[in-house]
Amino acid sequence: MKDSLFEQPKETNQPKVKIYTVSQITSLIKVSLEETLPGRLTITGEISGFKRHSSGHCYFDLKDEDAVLPAVMWKSDFARLKFKPENGLAVLAKGHIDVYAPAGKYQFYADAITPAGMGALQLAFEQMKNRLAAEGLFNEEHKKPLPKYPFRIGILTSKSGAALGDIVDSIYNRWPAAKLLFYDVPVQGEGAAEKIAAAIRDVNNRNTALKLDVIIVGRGGGSMEDLWAFNEEPVARAIYDSKIPVIIAVGHEVDVTIADLVADARASTPTKAGVIAAPDIKEVLSQISQLGKNLADKLRWTMQLNTQRVDEASFTLSDYMKDIFSAAKNRLGEFFEKVLRIEPHRIIADKKIALNNAGSRMAEKIGRIFSDARMKIETQSGKLAACNLKSVLNRGYSITKIAATGKIAKSIAEININDIIITEFKDEKTIESRVTRK
Repeated sequence: MKDSLFEQPKETNQPKVKIYTVSQITSLIKVSLEETLPGRLTITGEISGFKRHSSGHCYFDLKDEDAVLPAVMWKSDFARLKFKPENGLAVLAKGHIDVYAPAGKYQFYADAITPAGMGALQLAFEQMKNRLAAEGLFNEEHKKPLPKYPFRIGILTSKSGAALGDIVDSIYNRWPAAKLLFYDVPVQGEGAAEKIAAAIRDVNNRNTALKLDVIIVGRGGGSMEDLWAFNEEPVARAIYDSKIPVIIAVGHEVDVTIADLVADARASTPTKAGVIAAPDIKEVLSQISQLGKNLADKLRWTMQLNTQRVDEASFTLSDYMKDIFSAAKNRLGEFFEKVLRIEPHRIIADKKIALNNAGSRMAEKIGRIFSDARMKIETQSGKLAACNLKSVLNRGYSITKIAATGKIAKSIAEININDIIITEFKDEKTIESRVTRK
């Protein structure tokens, strides 16, 4: 009998076990997922653990109450997002599921994300507004005052839009004295924000030559997508950094953009931008007319005051002379009485000399008094004559006024061809002329 230890094992009908490598199993799972799941999925969930790598790729989890799904978004897809993904934000993510072999896990590859319950553009607007407000870009102390009488106005908009005509018409109807400088920029589409920002910086850099008093940046109405260039950060930064006051005129009454919040002034429509930028010439001329009347009243009052001062000086001089003569008369009377009380033959010679000397001194003093009084009167008369605007007419000069404004023309530059001018001579004689040549 053979030892059982050396018996050959009996053959069995059990199948041979197949052994897989880790890579093979991973490939099987990958194929199974590809065959089982749709090629493209839309998943709702909450963002958690969001991280953006220095490469630009983003890694995060999508989770609900019961499960977590790892997710990836490549740099090129992330660059198309208008808003910034944040932890806790409910989103709809579109993409596909695949296996990431090096980590032995499946994950979701998102190529598009939109906020759940709120549009992506609206969320991006709120995020941008909150961030720039925290930096102080909307604070009133940073806003520059608009010039009261702007004579050089820059308009930054598209030459093909209706906004340009609306702005130009509203300015010229109110303030034809303004000179308008136009800068053609795209106001919507890819790259529009960067070009608007570059235009604002360009006119600021060249303003030593341009001498702009204010800038109007705007466009007509449209959808939120159409107006989006005015919600982007480059435009907001350029407006904030501008040394020239900026008026934003974008869309309709209800449209509010980030640019509106940063600007020094906001016009609800392009037409109203002209109303904000320029004064009404009719009101300005009325104010000038009133100032002229006030100046004439003041001049008239000054002349009357000087006349009164001359009269007072004359009265004072008359009273002063009366006092002197009275005092002299009293002194002479006292002296005469003393003479009568003494023997005249003893001192007649000395008194006669003294009397002559006294008379000489008195005459000299009276002469000085009259001379001083005459100089005071002449000085006051000179001041009075200097205050009289029309005194120059008596010396052969004339005064020329612009008939439309009543303003005295100080130089030929203030008079235009076809202006009616009024020339005044002495005795209030005037002639009226039309300017045909300068």
